[in-house]
Amino acid sequence: MLRGAMITLYGFGRIFPGGVGETKDLRVQWALEETGLEYQVRALDQPAGDLDDAGYVRLNPFRQVPVLYDDGFVITESAAIVLYLAEKAGKLLPSDFQGRTRVVQWCFAAVATVEPTLTCLDLMGIFDENKAAARMHEEVPKLAHRWLEGVERRLEDREWIACSDFTVADIMMAGVLRTIRKSQLMQPLPRVRAYYERCFSRPAWERTLAQYAQRFGVGIEQIR
Repeated sequence: MLRGAMITLYGFGRIFPGGVGETKDLRVQWALEETGLEYQVRALDQPAGDLDDAGYVRLNPFRQVPVLYDDGFVITESAAIVLYLAEKAGKLLPSDFQGRTRVVQWCFAAVATVEPTLTCLDLMGIFDENKAAARMHEEVPKLAHRWLEGVERRLEDREWIACSDFTVADIMMAGVLRTIRKSQLMQPLPRVRAYYERCFSRPAWERTLAQYAQRFGVGIEQIR
């Protein structure tokens, strides 16, 4: 984390119990580490009400993390932020129009197709622990598997999700897949599992994870 940098990433410094390791500012910090852009992190204390502060609400009316502040320009939503960083750095994004569109497509696929169903699984675990909505508990995992099978098909004969090179689309897709790393959903999908390992073996990710662990005061293995 570089002090005095122009770019500021608003991320979590303390969070309500149960969320450490899953926050979306991880995706943005990973993109910053991959691009080499100078930045600093402003750590927010969620339990203390930092996300409800009037100044922060002006930055993000949804009171969510992450937010990126770049010399007066404010941007929210992790997929939009990583695409902005790729454009700014001239990295992790193809130079041709169709290639760039393909990366945008797969960023959308990650957050608009795959992630909502995986988030639904989490919400059912939190709010319907006793499985009162039995049909939902039966059908949502099937839908999740359908989307993951689509990712598996996409990865046939290719290393990365959008293009021949690693791009910000891989940061987004891998970030979404990371939310189910403790489940068995990826188990029957060998290409997805191999892709997951490729993404998270990158040095920039290891730096991101180490800084994130330090920010929260936990061991890396606790959040890996």
